[in-house]
Amino acid sequence: MTDSGDFDAAWLPDTAFRAVGARRSVIRGGTAPLTDTVHRELTDACARFGGEVVRGDGDAAEFVLELTGADPADEGYTLQRVDAVTTLTASGGRGLLYGLFHVVRLGAGAFAGDLAPRTHRPALATRMLDHWDNVAVHPVMGQVERGYAGGSLFWADGEARGDLGRVRAYGRLLAACGINAVAVNNVNVHATEARLLTDRIGDVAAIADALRPYGIRTHLSVSFAAPMLLGGPDTADPLDPAVREWWAAATARVYEEIPDFGGYVVKADSEGQPGPFAYGRSHADGANMLAAALEPYGGTVHWRAFVYDHRQDWRDRSTDRARAAHDHFTPLDGEFADNAVLQVKHGPMDFQVREPVSPLIGAMPDTRLAVELQVTQEYTGQQKHVCWLGPMWSEVLRFRPDGEVPAGRLAHELVAVSNAGDDRFWTGHPLAQANLYTFGRLAWDPAADPREVLDEWIALTHPGAPDRLTEGLHAILDGSWATYEKYTAPLGVGFMVQPGHHYGPSVDGYEYSPWGTYHFADRDGIGVDRSVATGTGFAGQYAEPWAKLYESPGTCPDELLLFFHHVPYGHVLHSGKTVIQHIYDTHFEGVEEAEKARRVWADLADLVEPERHARVTERFEEQLRGAREWRDQINSYFLRKSGVRDAHGRTIH
Repeated sequence: MTDSGDFDAAWLPDTAFRAVGARRSVIRGGTAPLTDTVHRELTDACARFGGEVVRGDGDAAEFVLELTGADPADEGYTLQRVDAVTTLTASGGRGLLYGLFHVVRLGAGAFAGDLAPRTHRPALATRMLDHWDNVAVHPVMGQVERGYAGGSLFWADGEARGDLGRVRAYGRLLAACGINAVAVNNVNVHATEARLLTDRIGDVAAIADALRPYGIRTHLSVSFAAPMLLGGPDTADPLDPAVREWWAAATARVYEEIPDFGGYVVKADSEGQPGPFAYGRSHADGANMLAAALEPYGGTVHWRAFVYDHRQDWRDRSTDRARAAHDHFTPLDGEFADNAVLQVKHGPMDFQVREPVSPLIGAMPDTRLAVELQVTQEYTGQQKHVCWLGPMWSEVLRFRPDGEVPAGRLAHELVAVSNAGDDRFWTGHPLAQANLYTFGRLAWDPAADPREVLDEWIALTHPGAPDRLTEGLHAILDGSWATYEKYTAPLGVGFMVQPGHHYGPSVDGYEYSPWGTYHFADRDGIGVDRSVATGTGFAGQYAEPWAKLYESPGTCPDELLLFFHHVPYGHVLHSGKTVIQHIYDTHFEGVEEAEKARRVWADLADLVEPERHARVTERFEEQLRGAREWRDQINSYFLRKSGVRDAHGRTIH
């Protein structure tokens, strides 16, 4: 596939294929699904760079791709180089495709010296993106809910897009970083989207056809109340035989259209979405009903654990949104079907710039869990601010809920909310492409070093990048999450955003609301008491050593202090600073770091394609405006609240 004038090549520009395209390659071992894709990729690369690819035994070649056919579903592959021949061996076409993209990542290094045989296999079988795309434009949330990169890749004007060439290109980008599943519509299923399950399943099938050549299985978000919405029984009770029969019949029709359909994604009893609670049933009852409909076809139901009271009384200090998922779901451990996956947000609140890891991860050993991340930057700058999230996700996946096993190994799957749209650069902010790429690579290997993954993204996106460009991109991206945290909500307290759209500061925006996202700042202090001794008890949901660590302000990590404790402004952090001085210092530092990053980017103008450089420059202007607004609102609010002046005498309004 050549670079398109309509959209950015992202991490698969033509020049990234120079090393494989300049050589003679042989594909051996017959055919399997996706081997045609591998052959086409090599053929296109050879046409550009003068190489040759043949199928069958052929003569000697410098690159041999061998399909053994032992296990067509196996995604693993073995790569080696001996006697000037690089050999890629895989049991099935998926492994061959992933192996080819590995060779592309290695570039000329794949064809130099010797490579000892090494087998590569994904740690997690399902590595999935959830698109929050609406078929019909929602009057409040628009075409893509929490979307910051234009319209939907799949839907436009209430219909499926007629030309799916860009969807195929998207599938290619995803396969190149290891993603193998996509849900094509919003988890908040509205009336139009509900019909994708029945009379509009042909639209979903067309998308599945476009993604299939790159090993992407298509999933669909469905409404728990679908039978009632789509002409079935007048109930959605999961134990009602008529409801179960309706779902079985509807699912059978889906698989007639899409034989490799992945399954359903469900948001139930959450933020107004219907669910089993209406019938006195449990979430296991609801999930298992759908699991039973999918089981004959090998499908999976992803049941989201984002269940909490979004109409709580803000006066009630005992109700804690952070507790909700653990309270609802741990009593159900062992009750979910084998093909039901409980999809758990990585933190207990809602994708904040800093949260503890959800205590639900590791608390349900007899349930299949998917850890859910948010690649779309809802609370981390909305792809207007540069904020590379690889370090955050790596911290989550390396966290050991029981003190021993990392969350990335406890999880059965990794799922994320996509940040891609129909913007020319896919993600609005060109540097936000690094987040999408990094998610895929960490889903393949949760133990991977995110900085090495970033090196991959830089090298692929800018083949042959000189050291000045590589070092400049690292200078901008490496610390960007920490920078964003510095000038936004401090010490894990979260939110403080404008209600609704969640962009920009509003310290009390949700403070007296039913959504349960409070900071409780007063003249004496700030933070939420979630201790067992005097607070909501949330800290006690963790296993040791974390429960003890989080219980006391004296041992709680600084970065999570205000998430777990209400403390005086004069409380001294482990850093030696008081809470109030930390707030002032970090907000000034964050703006200074954003200004420095902008200067670094400006100095790279001669090394970056002009349109890309201009787009990032424009985004940096907005980031700096927003960072200064955050700094001034947060610092002014807490100066007025506490009456404590900045020790350095800087201007606070």
